[in-house]
Amino acid sequence: MRARLIDMNGIAEGTTPTRAVTGASGIRALPIFFLLLLVCATLILTSCSARPRIVVGCKNFTEQIILGELIAQQIENQTHLPVERRFYLGGTYIAHQSILAGRIDVYPEYTGTALTAVLKQQPSSEPKTVYDRVKSEYERRFRLTLGQPLGFNDTFAIELRGDDARRLHLQTLSQAAQYAPQWRAGFGYEFMERPDGYKGLVASYGLRFAAAPRIMDLGLLTRALKDHQVDVIAGNMTDGLIPALDLFVLDDDKHYFPPYEAVPVIREQTLVEHPEVRQALDDLAGKISDAEMRQLNYEVDGKKRDVKEVVREFLRMKAPQ
Repeated sequence: MRARLIDMNGIAEGTTPTRAVTGASGIRALPIFFLLLLVCATLILTSCSARPRIVVGCKNFTEQIILGELIAQQIENQTHLPVERRFYLGGTYIAHQSILAGRIDVYPEYTGTALTAVLKQQPSSEPKTVYDRVKSEYERRFRLTLGQPLGFNDTFAIELRGDDARRLHLQTLSQAAQYAPQWRAGFGYEFMERPDGYKGLVASYGLRFAAAPRIMDLGLLTRALKDHQVDVIAGNMTDGLIPALDLFVLDDDKHYFPPYEAVPVIREQTLVEHPEVRQALDDLAGKISDAEMRQLNYEVDGKKRDVKEVVREFLRMKAPQ
């Protein structure tokens, strides 16, 4: 098909002047039309981008992803505010700096972690004392506040293979100290650095290992233990793979670790602008037991299920009948 050419008068080659639909005024009108269209599109996009939204963050391991998704879905379901997810933020320091900078509005944290790793205070074994101290200091120093505890305590778990614990008849960390010189240890980077981590643990129990601990990503520790790459690790008490991989948690008989109750950390400004978010998060208070958190972790880590689906099922189960 022969292309139709437009001459300087705006009349297509091969047409008669009476068929032309454009003239000088029409040519001038087209740019105005497109300019108006551009302005309208800009206004629409600006209005969409300015629409209030809540940004939920979390750290970079399975339980945090689950809790971040739980908070996000709860806010979406209860307030109908749009929620943006900014997950996999790394460790405690990055998550804390993100909320201080206003890049996120809320993220899940643990009271013992907030007390020792963020506030740099001495641990305490009383859950309410730790919660109250963290809440007060976060409000005073950072203009952040804590939501109510979600119901479970995810303390550190010093884990062995089940076969080794049974063979050596071990129950506590104090009993295990005599065998530690024969063991290779594997710990996460944050555990090695934080004040309630490695240094205090070995000092409290007199632990010495066969070599310097291997520093590994948290997601690799349990598999490394099961595969005999290491002999002892510091995991999480609610890790769903503990029963699935036949691992054994040594009892912290000297109560070295503080309580680590899971709580939402929220920007106070966010609650001023959207008070309905507080009620939505308060409705999660006490909803997750240790066993339930362990099962949620197993659904994702062990069964490789989609996090959003697992959380959606859990919230349906917990919804008022």
